[in-house]
Amino acid sequence: MTRTIGAFLVAVIGTYILGVFFIGQGNLANVADMGLTVEFSDRIATLIHDLTHMTAIYLPLVTVSSIIAFSVAAGIIHYTPNMRRVGYVSAGFVALIALHLIMKITLGLTGVAPTRTLMGLIAQGAAGAFGGYLFHILTQKKTSQV
Repeated sequence: MTRTIGAFLVAVIGTYILGVFFIGQGNLANVADMGLTVEFSDRIATLIHDLTHMTAIYLPLVTVSSIIAFSVAAGIIHYTPNMRRVGYVSAGFVALIALHLIMKITLGLTGVAPTRTLMGLIAQGAAGAFGGYLFHILTQKKTSQV
């Protein structure tokens, strides 16, 4: 149980970091499209700022969506254990896509500007898939080598 909780925390943090990275870079791409110069130092500063300032809203949303997705995946994987990797990666992907689509449908707003585009939405899904992969790797049963 402790290993599962630890793996979940690592997966959520991994999803959060990659998701925040994609959000910041998507926003900076829009700035660059307006003709402004975006330096590498701006990209690093944006990443650091976003990582430290999105914890109050984005991190809890990632956590809740991951809890739901990984729980559903675990139930399905119980009956199809050979699909474990695909199950958790898909669950992470769907969790982040669903998070943004549900916010749009229920609140009528796009909470994260880059998710207004298909590429931005898929990038968020990729961040979730990364978290799902981390969870899969970290919760695998160890096989003994003889």
